[in-house]
Amino acid sequence: MQLHDGLEPLPDKLKHLPIDERGYPVPWFVDWVDGKPEFRAMDGRKFRDAIKKRLCWVCGDRLGINLAFLAGPMCGINRTSAEPPSHYICAAWSARNCPFLNNPHAVRRQDERINNARQVEEGRGSPICRNPGVAMVWVCRTYEIWNDGRGGALITMGEPDRVEWYSEGRTATREEVLHSIESGLPALETIAGLQSGAMAELRRQELRLAKWLPEMTLVK
Repeated sequence: MQLHDGLEPLPDKLKHLPIDERGYPVPWFVDWVDGKPEFRAMDGRKFRDAIKKRLCWVCGDRLGINLAFLAGPMCGINRTSAEPPSHYICAAWSARNCPFLNNPHAVRRQDERINNARQVEEGRGSPICRNPGVAMVWVCRTYEIWNDGRGGALITMGEPDRVEWYSEGRTATREEVLHSIESGLPALETIAGLQSGAMAELRRQELRLAKWLPEMTLVK
């Protein structure tokens, strides 16, 4: 199957992935239903294998020292991810080329089987069902697994060595990242408002992320 014309050439690590009928590579973690990839769902067995065997979430090969989490800005605030890490090259390529991640206006398709209401009810932690408009690649060397209290596993991302931001297939501006954060904060504030002292902790987490935001764009 030929690669979609709008995609960057595949890195070597992704060339073994199957290509769907549209010309998009199917990430390793994707669940398959009736012989077709269901991009909106992950294979639970792959989650366990990724953690136990230290495998890349996108290509399925062994990870090295450096880990890259692909997530939205809200995950950068609470340093929590629902997905295991990937190779940096796999995460960065996905951030620039995934048709949902690189399009701020894309809306995730919903049906009876997969929809936002069900994700909130059954998903791990407290998922925020939206397109953040900005994709974050969090590069670090460590992470920790913890129980979300609902029988699911979540991941605390380690202190980053660097953080990259993408939107529309390119490096995101500071303004785009700040807009995504401002629009997503109400959801975190609602959760924080349910626990004593959580709002102050949320403010501390916001400040902690500030050093990793893009630099201000200078107008010439």
